[in-house]
Amino acid sequence: MPKTKAIFTVTEAAAQQVQHLLDQRGKPSIGIRIGVRQRGCSGNSYTLEYADDTNPLDEVVSFGDLKIFIDPKAILFVIGTEMDFKDDKLESGFTFQNPNEKGRCGCGESFHV
Repeated sequence: MPKTKAIFTVTEAAAQQVQHLLDQRGKPSIGIRIGVRQRGCSGNSYTLEYADDTNPLDEVVSFGDLKIFIDPKAILFVIGTEMDFKDDKLESGFTFQNPNEKGRCGCGESFHV
């Protein structure tokens, strides 16, 4: 039987950074929520926020003890996406490798599918 591909994956570096942010928050969270909103010159931008409660329509992806909640409006935009965390001399932050993207703006802040 063929193995199904995860709807959304997280690298070890991203999982460690998310856990660090959750630990430093100062109040309990059940995980993080990934969303997509219309913004930027290419149309869409990823959003990340602390998840304090569950939405029954969220898609829940677990990575060990870490829970990622995907907003139901974002699911079609993030299928097959890998979230990573980069930290180098010029910048640090979460990056998204989305096989469905048709293009990105020049600054890399927004995308379209």
